[in-house]
Amino acid sequence: MAELNGVPVTPDELKALALVNYGHFTSMRMEDQHIRGFSHHIERLVRDCRVLFDHELDRQQVREYVRQATAGQDGAFVVRVTIYDPDLELGHPGAQAEPKILVTTRPSGAWPMAPIRVQSVPYVRELPEQKHVGLFGALWHRRNAQLDGFDDCVFTDPDLFISEGATWNIGFFDGQQVIWPNAEVLQGVTMRLLHQVHEATSLGPVNLSDLPRMEAAFATNTAIGVRAITAINDVEFPDVHPILETLRKEYEEIPAEAI
Repeated sequence: MAELNGVPVTPDELKALALVNYGHFTSMRMEDQHIRGFSHHIERLVRDCRVLFDHELDRQQVREYVRQATAGQDGAFVVRVTIYDPDLELGHPGAQAEPKILVTTRPSGAWPMAPIRVQSVPYVRELPEQKHVGLFGALWHRRNAQLDGFDDCVFTDPDLFISEGATWNIGFFDGQQVIWPNAEVLQGVTMRLLHQVHEATSLGPVNLSDLPRMEAAFATNTAIGVRAITAINDVEFPDVHPILETLRKEYEEIPAEAI
């Protein structure tokens, strides 16, 4: 299923995503027509549309397109809303843009997902605070990590302070509190919700040299929930820890919003 402004999208209209690749998106796990943190996802789209297109996105229109595209679909699946202009040309990205709303769906995996082992790499995404479609760098490093025998990658700055994963936020537990790296990152909705409901939480610098003192590490996003990280480079973490179960329980108890 793929609808652009409420009607089935054509191959020509999708060309801009493949050939120009300028836009932004958000992905949401929908369960029985409800989405946890839906209003946060809408606010992200509105904010990023201002930054990338200098355009004020219609919140209600987004909601209606999501509702229409997912009508009659039961169970759990992932909905992605992508904002882009099918008429934007590679040679003239500064032209007046008329961004449109693409809604697509895909299956979601069962929770909790299998733990992952990740490799660190020095890298900072362009516009790290925006969820834009420019994923080449992230996928390049993910591919290289997998070729090296890991499942994914996590980014650091030149001084080896950790920021975020390729498509997820990362958190740590030091035995007393959950620590989210205070680097330039995409503020994920799952991360934001957990920050709100888990009291013993802080933002702070996390260096690769700090990893041996951490009791647990985990990845979060809307598709994976809370996913255990069992290794960062050669530092290992448990795949089962009370903090992981606590965070999963707290997250799943957050009321989901009707679309």
